[in-house]
Amino acid sequence: MLKVVKASSLEALIKEVIPKDVYDPKALSYKGKEIPEGITENQFMDYFSILMKKNKKYKSYIGLGYAGTIIPPVIQRNVFENPVWYTSYTPYQAEISQGRLEGLLNYQTMISEMTGLEISNASLLDDATAGAEALHFCYNISNKEKPMFFISDNVFPHIKEVIKTKAKFQGLDIVEGNPNEFDFEKNAKQLCGALLQTPDNYGLFKDYSPLIKRLNELEIGSVVCTDLLSLALFKTPGEMGADITFGSCQRFGVPQGYGGPYSAFFSAKDTHIRKMPGRICGISLDRFKDKGVRLAVTTREQHIRREKATSNICTGRVLLFFSHLP
Repeated sequence: MLKVVKASSLEALIKEVIPKDVYDPKALSYKGKEIPEGITENQFMDYFSILMKKNKKYKSYIGLGYAGTIIPPVIQRNVFENPVWYTSYTPYQAEISQGRLEGLLNYQTMISEMTGLEISNASLLDDATAGAEALHFCYNISNKEKPMFFISDNVFPHIKEVIKTKAKFQGLDIVEGNPNEFDFEKNAKQLCGALLQTPDNYGLFKDYSPLIKRLNELEIGSVVCTDLLSLALFKTPGEMGADITFGSCQRFGVPQGYGGPYSAFFSAKDTHIRKMPGRICGISLDRFKDKGVRLAVTTREQHIRREKATSNICTGRVLLFFSHLP
């Protein structure tokens, strides 16, 4: 390439391209020292392996929905390492990328089956911002005057904080308290939704079926934050009668990785599917009557509707479950 552009070296080429009053050969420095010469990939891997050995592994007791996980070898080999589930096409050409879409469709199906609710998206950024979307969802489907949103005092603190920030700029009032003691009947005209959690901040499992039945009768949206893996054994939000459920997908084999982020699942009744945040994959028939996966619902529209958009915080990180691609 240097021969083609008739330059004697890379340094000479840079001097020709960059204006003289801008060019500074000493600009590439760090803390007053020149940046060292580059090394090869193999040299870097040797250096990096030595550096990694300095890491110390400790047990994490932070909880709050995050836990050490393992990936069964059969899943890793037949799903993570199987290129059938993804293609080389960019995800922005969604209809071309059938492998990715089929992986996301399978993810949605799994979430719906585990949560007991009809629809699931693919997907949201993390559990805290999914909580903010649940607040927005309840606000959108309600017709309450001066809307309020109730949060159980046993919800994870990071979820509470994000919801409170969202509510502040949405013009909603947040009420926090013990769901077993709070007077929902008295505040029914203002409450657009109520957020409950199981297992909660203290690791307690709770069956909210009686409370959710009351909320439904009062036309208050019922939201349950939960743990996906726990739903294999415990009563699902759908069985409790909840309108919406969300939570972190980290428990399904994603390493903690120094703090994430991790994608979040979001599932709901199909009554208000057009208000669902994010994207939903579906199946259609082409002109040859063959099945094809497509994006069935994409309600984001943040570039058009701005602050009225259904969602601004989607992610494709659920593909972690189907490939090594983030």
